[in-house]
Amino acid sequence: MIEELIGKVVVVEADGIVYKGKLVEVAEEEVYLEAESGWIVVPSEKISSINEAE
Repeated sequence: MIEELIGKVVVVEADGIVYKGKLVEVAEEEVYLEAESGWIVVPSEKISSINEAE
């Protein structure tokens, strides 16, 4: 389950773009990441994969 990744550093692929950051929240329509450069909000319908970073 994606909820198990909350608080961990993840890699999110959405619309051909790869985002990396700490997964903070998974909402119905958006996923929130905290990255070194600031907050990243990714629309859920654009996400093709979420995996724990290595």
